[in-house]
Amino acid sequence: MSADDIFQKANVAAAVFSQYSQEQVDAIVRAVYKAGFDNRVRLAKMAVEETKLGRWQDKVIKNVLATQIVYEDIKDDKTVGIISDDKITGILEIAQPIGPILAITPVTNPTSTAMFKIIIALKTRNPIIISPHRNAEKCTMEAARVCYEAALSADAPEDCIQWVTHTSREETQKLMSHKSLALILATGGSGLVRAAYSSGTPAIGVGSGNVPVLIEKSADAQFAVSQILASKTFDNGTVCCSEQAIVAEQAIAGDVIAEFSRHKAYFLEDGEIPKLERVAFDREKGIMNAAIIGKPAGEILKLAGLNAPPDTSVIIARLKGVGANHPLSSEILAPILAFYTAPSFDDAVNLCIEINFHGGMGHTASMYSNDEEKIRKFANLMNAGRILINTPSSQGGVGGFYNTLSPSLTLGCGTGGKNITTDNITARHLLNIQRIARRRVNDTFASFDHAKYYDESFNAERLEKEYCRNR
Repeated sequence: MSADDIFQKANVAAAVFSQYSQEQVDAIVRAVYKAGFDNRVRLAKMAVEETKLGRWQDKVIKNVLATQIVYEDIKDDKTVGIISDDKITGILEIAQPIGPILAITPVTNPTSTAMFKIIIALKTRNPIIISPHRNAEKCTMEAARVCYEAALSADAPEDCIQWVTHTSREETQKLMSHKSLALILATGGSGLVRAAYSSGTPAIGVGSGNVPVLIEKSADAQFAVSQILASKTFDNGTVCCSEQAIVAEQAIAGDVIAEFSRHKAYFLEDGEIPKLERVAFDREKGIMNAAIIGKPAGEILKLAGLNAPPDTSVIIARLKGVGANHPLSSEILAPILAFYTAPSFDDAVNLCIEINFHGGMGHTASMYSNDEEKIRKFANLMNAGRILINTPSSQGGVGGFYNTLSPSLTLGCGTGGKNITTDNITARHLLNIQRIARRRVNDTFASFDHAKYYDESFNAERLEKEYCRNR
């Protein structure tokens, strides 16, 4: 099907959808959430079988986030008609759909990302076109099909959900630049996100994550390590906000290392680090090697020719620097962690800033501490949209589990990550808001003495004195 055919259908669906009431919309969203939730296990197993990435049990939890937890978060949101009427300012706000959305979904979270984007699109009366990763087409399309059939059962417009398959780069570019497309929701590699932003269509993409974790000396080492492991081993490290580098203050570093060792972490010897780098990182492309994404630690060690217990939880590399000469200091979506020891808190913060700047600006940073003053200092200095305190980063960053961040599988990184927002993207980002601004009875402009502003001798100091007299 050509891009024109796809958008012809999407435009018809948009026209019909724009006439739906809030009650009709909410019934559709509820039906879709329930269908996605009821298929959470089957879709998770399909994703692992097709992509060979991660663990199906953890993908089940991602599917729960994308359906139940997202639904609970947005179910009472007003997204149709008048959503606000401020009697004080006189401003009335009306929500309008933005139009057809192209949702590009990744290989790491294929079914959950598709269902998440479908639910927030339908909540805002926007038809959506799913463009799956080529290595996750089958499971992504099945997730879309499940949602579409549920939507139709609740009287949603035909073609409110579409999906495309086997698209070439040129075909994807045609979709992204089509005149009828309102917005691109891009989740994927940095090249794809750049293409979305340069397409000429408004886009919400995400930057890369390279999450530093500062373990400050007041932290509980046992607790910190248990939470980091719960996060970094979740779906074998495929969540973009999972921890990438541990920076431990010298005073607590020994306890942290002992705890990791107790939990079957494998600390690489200096001579083993280059062997892991060769299989984990593609130096020519400057990115992680796709072959190890979402693989368990034992399998990655075997690929590197290293003998280690098969039940190794995570691989840890003690590094002496950050940057291109230290590939393991970069984002790697696998159970691999860089490890640094810093002599002081300020040195630890500076290392975290360096890691963040190397790759991950605007995304996420994490800290374990019981010192509120240092927590605030760390947060103030980090360029990250999400600062997670005493929280597993994977589950904390996506929201809904450990905090009240909007549950989302699209995490904005602000201008640091070349994004428009640092928000966790949700339904409110898919609305056009009209504002009716009524003329106030005693409006300021009409009461202006306009003539005095033409007098160059009338300066700010005189203006302030005049305001003081009138109070």
